[in-house]
Amino acid sequence: MELFHRILKTAVEGGASDVHLKIGTPVIFRINRELIAVDSPFPTIEWMNKVVEAITPVHLKKRLDDEREIDFSYFVPNIGRFRTNLFQQRNQWCLAMRYVKTNVPTFEELGLLPQIKKIAESPRGIVLVAGSTGSGKSTTLAAMLEHINANFKKHIITLEDPVEYAFEDNQSVIEQREIGLDSLSFHHALKHVLRQDPDIIMVGEMRDSLSFSAAMSAADTGHLVLSTLHTTTAAQSITRILDFFQADEREQIRRQLAGCLRGVICQRMVPTIDGKMTPAQEIMLNSPLVRKLIEENRLDKLSAAIETGTDDGMLSFNQALFNLVKAGKVTEKEALAKVSNPQALEMNFKGIFLDEGRRIIS
Repeated sequence: MELFHRILKTAVEGGASDVHLKIGTPVIFRINRELIAVDSPFPTIEWMNKVVEAITPVHLKKRLDDEREIDFSYFVPNIGRFRTNLFQQRNQWCLAMRYVKTNVPTFEELGLLPQIKKIAESPRGIVLVAGSTGSGKSTTLAAMLEHINANFKKHIITLEDPVEYAFEDNQSVIEQREIGLDSLSFHHALKHVLRQDPDIIMVGEMRDSLSFSAAMSAADTGHLVLSTLHTTTAAQSITRILDFFQADEREQIRRQLAGCLRGVICQRMVPTIDGKMTPAQEIMLNSPLVRKLIEENRLDKLSAAIETGTDDGMLSFNQALFNLVKAGKVTEKEALAKVSNPQALEMNFKGIFLDEGRRIIS
């Protein structure tokens, strides 16, 4: 285990976000989104088997035997915590480990928009942080929770698979429950969480109709529910939620969602001029117009509503990336590579702004 821990320590010191271990190939670090082979002995079958035996939590060993892949959190004193996925390829073990920074970054450190503080302070309802894998959803969610923890007296319960950031009670009281260790499943935990007197419930990820139905029930009874979703735009998140349900259920769910949704934050990580990464964030708030569009099933108009909702605090990806370029943080080239509508953004850079959103809605 000495070599294994040395690899992890080198990754942390070198600023790697991820570590990949595969038998018979170089150890790989992901640094600033790039995969880099490091100078280290290649993992062997015998060595990898010893590592797997040592780091697999006792309560997950049976699941690993049955399913051949598991997620868990691995902590090494004086090195850090890693969100770990253990899986097989060609009947051999592989490890993908993401370094989770011990200190929860602040809004300022992450480059989060001021509107997100107001969203985090919502008294009730559902708030979703969306994006693709690796877009920083969990970190943004953690920053929102830490903001609440530092400023409000709330009872917060998190349901995570696995636990990533470890929070310390400040103004709030926080309990973190790991699925598989502290509860059988997200659905099982959500079924009982309301009896634990929470003000705020954080669900690591919305995965199915059962967990989302439970989340909406909690939001309807006056709780704030925070969670993540795998989608590429804020507007698409509504469609993704409805896809969890059967066709004959979607009308009722859509109307219920229109009433309890507070906002969707969708983000994409963009390389900055100084060689770092910053999030470009699209924000959809449940304004009267957005609520009406959801209720009337005019979901194709949500993107236009975001574009025209700047007075309410909304922001499209085009607008977010345009602002990052004008602030001197991101190049035009990188912005165009991440944007939803490159042609419109190119026109914006030339000083041409079309009020297309208002025309589409009207």
